[in-house]
Amino acid sequence: MSKHTSLFFALALTVASGLVGTTAANAAPLPAEIKTGDFAVGVQAYTFHNFTLFEGVEKAAHAGAKVIEFYPGQTLSKDDKAKFGHNISEAQIAAVKALLNKFGVVAVNYGVVDIPNDEQKARQIFDFAKKMGFYALSTESTDSIDIIEKLAKEYDIRVGFHNHPRQPKNAKYKVWDAQYVRDLVKDRDPRIGAAADVGHWATDNFNAVENLKILEGRLISIHAKDRPEVGPRARTKDVALGTGALNFPAILDELKRQNFQGNISIEHESNWKNNVPEVAAGIGFVRGYAAGKK
Repeated sequence: MSKHTSLFFALALTVASGLVGTTAANAAPLPAEIKTGDFAVGVQAYTFHNFTLFEGVEKAAHAGAKVIEFYPGQTLSKDDKAKFGHNISEAQIAAVKALLNKFGVVAVNYGVVDIPNDEQKARQIFDFAKKMGFYALSTESTDSIDIIEKLAKEYDIRVGFHNHPRQPKNAKYKVWDAQYVRDLVKDRDPRIGAAADVGHWATDNFNAVENLKILEGRLISIHAKDRPEVGPRARTKDVALGTGALNFPAILDELKRQNFQGNISIEHESNWKNNVPEVAAGIGFVRGYAAGKK
């Protein structure tokens, strides 16, 4: 048995024995101790998709992240080639929790995940989210909203509809439009809202602050990207938060005005093999923003 495999199962046994705490308590407000300044800012694990989940958690910790958002499909470790997601085993869940505990990182979100319009299959995702202690899920599965609302109430887990850029050849894809999302969720349980990606809004030439205002009261989580310019040409190049064209001080001002209580996940989609410094700079920017408001 290799060193990494031994560690994996040792971590799993540690959690199973009750010696390691679990993650945050579902839809309850995220605790102050996992916030950096005013916000629970961390990283979307897709930032490190060239690496395993185990490596990604370590990188997140090195960048100063207190929270992480997982996505379905990342390889667990160098020795366990299983893909992270709602079908992993109890032992694998325990090992991931123990790893998070080791590095002092809290897993608060999972997405973007397809939630089927089938209650039994959708329930598997919510069962997994409850076991992991996720605060929220993010999805684009608008057709499943009735089932999503039912299970969000039952499991006390928030769900945000995530926006990618508009798809001109797909008229059915509408979540790029903040007003559409607002109208979709306005009469639903308050645990249903938006998982807003300000970088994708920038690709579509939207003003992030204006869209955040449209979604006031329904913001579940944020994907944070900064770009050297606004528009479709910039989508292949991210820069550290606060150094680009998106006016992140104004974005944070608006989130603070709204008393936003969800997580902000930095999703840095550039410099894939060595983007920890950019993530760290982004977390530092949020920390500095908070210090400047005191």
